[in-house]
Amino acid sequence: MEQERSRVIQEFVPGKQVTLAHVIANPDKMLYTKLGINEAGAIGILTLTPTETAIIAADIATKAANVELGFLDRFTGSLIVVGDVSAVEMAVDAVNRVLSEKLRFTPALVTKS
Repeated sequence: MEQERSRVIQEFVPGKQVTLAHVIANPDKMLYTKLGINEAGAIGILTLTPTETAIIAADIATKAANVELGFLDRFTGSLIVVGDVSAVEMAVDAVNRVLSEKLRFTPALVTKS
């Protein structure tokens, strides 16, 4: 007796969302070296979909707080900002809030380590 097989097809359909919003307070100096970015008090990491949103997020972050862009990739939706801990927290919070309120994105829980 032959069993009938079912096939499952999974697709990734990105929505409008902040998928990661994390602040690393006082990271190890080696992390800056490995990332190739200037040392600062904290690193803020965001990933966003659609990926081009990283450009908008960078604009929001730099206008909201005294942070510098460490890395921006519009093809993967990755954004890294650096600055003192309070500025990085403010920038990450601002990106999450503005994208959620103005552009109807699903926000992420902002985490910190």
